[in-house]
Amino acid sequence: MDGEDQQTEIPPSFLALYADARQRLREPLAVVRQRYELCEDLAQLLTGQALALSQGGSVGDQEVLQRCLAGLRSADSGLSGDEAGWTVQRLAELLGWGWIETGTRAD
Repeated sequence: MDGEDQQTEIPPSFLALYADARQRLREPLAVVRQRYELCEDLAQLLTGQALALSQGGSVGDQEVLQRCLAGLRSADSGLSGDEAGWTVQRLAELLGWGWIETGTRAD
């Protein structure tokens, strides 16, 4: 429903991915909202997999996040590099893990 779409609050951190120097969106709000919902859904879906990897004991939290970032930055993911970074940051927030992106790109 259109009314429901209008209630989706897009966080400033995500809006910044699509803003120009004057803080105007470079894409229509509907497109930005759709991309936000995709990234948020991905972060939510990845929580279970990330926890399973981390709790297995052989992979640390930061390595799990780095692997997720590499996967989301692949051409097959359908995300931009900025969207991938935002999604992993959101994943870290959902899990309560600290995360500082190292800037390593898997382009």
